[in-house]
Amino acid sequence: MADPGIPEFFEGRDVLVTGATGFMGKVLVEKLLRCCPGVRTIYILVRAKRGVAPNARLEAFSKIALFEPLLKQNPKALQKVVPLEGQVNAVNMGLSEKDQQLIVDTVSVVFHLAASLDWRSSLKRAVTDNTVGTRNVMDFCSRIRNLTALAYTSTAFCQCEEDVLEERTYKPRVDPEIVLELCEKLDEEALQAMTPGLLGRHPNCYTFTKALSEAIVADYGSKMPICIIRPGIVVPALKDPFPGWVDSLNGPMGVLVASGKGVLRSMMCNEKYAAEVIPVDICINLIIAAVHKRFQQPKIMSDMPVYNACTGTQDRTTWREVLQLGHKKLIKYPFEWAIWYPDGNIRTNWYTHTLIVFFFQTLPAYFIDFIFLCLFMERFMVRVQSKINSGNELLAFFTMREWKFPNDNGWSLWKGLNPRDQETFFINNVLPVDKDAYLDSCVFGARTYCMKEPVSSLKACRRRIKVQYVVHRACVALFYMWCVYIAVRVLSWLAGDSVKGLMAESVDDRLSL
Repeated sequence: MADPGIPEFFEGRDVLVTGATGFMGKVLVEKLLRCCPGVRTIYILVRAKRGVAPNARLEAFSKIALFEPLLKQNPKALQKVVPLEGQVNAVNMGLSEKDQQLIVDTVSVVFHLAASLDWRSSLKRAVTDNTVGTRNVMDFCSRIRNLTALAYTSTAFCQCEEDVLEERTYKPRVDPEIVLELCEKLDEEALQAMTPGLLGRHPNCYTFTKALSEAIVADYGSKMPICIIRPGIVVPALKDPFPGWVDSLNGPMGVLVASGKGVLRSMMCNEKYAAEVIPVDICINLIIAAVHKRFQQPKIMSDMPVYNACTGTQDRTTWREVLQLGHKKLIKYPFEWAIWYPDGNIRTNWYTHTLIVFFFQTLPAYFIDFIFLCLFMERFMVRVQSKINSGNELLAFFTMREWKFPNDNGWSLWKGLNPRDQETFFINNVLPVDKDAYLDSCVFGARTYCMKEPVSSLKACRRRIKVQYVVHRACVALFYMWCVYIAVRVLSWLAGDSVKGLMAESVDDRLSL
């Protein structure tokens, strides 16, 4: 008997999704509703946030552009989505007794995407949200009666110590149970002192706790049918449900917007290195295909299936390509309220980078805040620059290094699909990507969906950016002329002192005679 396709696999199933209100989570829910119409119920774990109840957060889905094509086709589609109040960092995911029993009795597929992406998190916070949260999910899911597949979404950068990240699980340098015990018993001050030693080569607590979480998931592989997916840097949709959709400013999209607004002039980045990015729709298709594949495999496997969701060598894109194309698109789709012409650059020399940041980011920020102070307006530019500089320092670890991510397992998933599903759940068949068209949709998407800037303002923004270009070039020319002037004055002063010194020596010699 042939294996059913993906829509048939989800026919009549109840699914649980954690992290459904995040960037990837929303795309996953939309894809399941649109392309697997037979799915019975999608339970999403949602916590109250800033006074907004879980039901209200679900209602907000209907107002998001991502769901517009789906709701035009099926206005009642979101009725299949049921919010359950809870959070992963609580025992039993914080679910009520009734909801616990509901999940245990009915759910057969689990997508665990919930995680804290804050690179600045303290060790205790990151461990609580990511590692403890993952252990709680695994503990709870081990109780599910008819669990068919569980997909855990990690990150391609969870093993920063490795130059080549193979598609397999790794034993962490530090035992996760020891770290959990330390976080439970020690206060913040003591943990902060221990953090550098625990992190090792990890740049932040996020990647460290993701590595610990993978180890915990691997331990549960002897009890449940689990697979691990490691996405690279997730960026806007390539084409599904439409090109360019994004609602997150994490990573490259934050850099793009800051550049477009004219507040980012320089960042540390090696232009020759690969930008390990993957469009969110391709990543979600791979996750769904991985669950379908896990259903076809034995329930318990000696080697847990691991998939690197990265473009790898199939469609290598360098940071230089991203910069060049991105700059063109920022001119084509200029942002509102941009304070300067977007002409930033990437550098590998720390001293040059620091000088550029000081003269073209920090000093202008203080100058603008001074004007706001004189006008009795709220000052914010120095604060914005502080956040940008902090973010750039964290991002530099990834843009100044290069890893290799073999992805044979990930790409082989597509080959195992039937022809219909290969088109619906596209993965490597859409590569190589038309980079020019894709960057076009990315910048337009960031402007439209992240910054909420209407298309109607483009005409005025394009007029403004032409003026800014002239002002920018004039200011750059004046800056370098000033630098030359200072250099000439310094050299003249040094030369003058040398001449005076020689004359004084000559006079002294004559007097001595």
